[in-house]
Amino acid sequence: MQFNQKETELLKDLKGQEKLCADKYSKHAQAASDPQLKDLLGSIAKVEYGHYDTITQIESGNVPQPGQGSQQQPTFKAVYGTTEDEKKKNDCYICTDLLSMEKHVSHMYDTCIFEFRDQNVRNMLNHIQKEEQNHGKMIYDYMQTNNMYS
Repeated sequence: MQFNQKETELLKDLKGQEKLCADKYSKHAQAASDPQLKDLLGSIAKVEYGHYDTITQIESGNVPQPGQGSQQQPTFKAVYGTTEDEKKKNDCYICTDLLSMEKHVSHMYDTCIFEFRDQNVRNMLNHIQKEEQNHGKMIYDYMQTNNMYS
């Protein structure tokens, strides 16, 4: 499969973004205080590394088919109440940073989906975008449960 210059540059940008996402999730998982947040972020990091691998495959001309399943929506138990402490502030900062990143990445995929000529690539990018949106939803749900989002 031959990509034009614009498509090649977009894949390069997406690949860089996915690497950044995966690395941020991994680092933030280590820095999180709440064990359920650590688990969530570690799980999302694995999916992000998978996105990186998928974009790498597409770059080489091999477009995988979108998978059937997406990450299951976890349920969270409130760890933090309405009072602020350092652990809550730290975890809130982490979530806010990652939620902002997911909004950016989802927008980036939205643009890229319309820029590719190949329908299989567009379908795969759309699948990844839906997973990114799901990541944002999971972070939002965690924040909402723990009085971090208003």
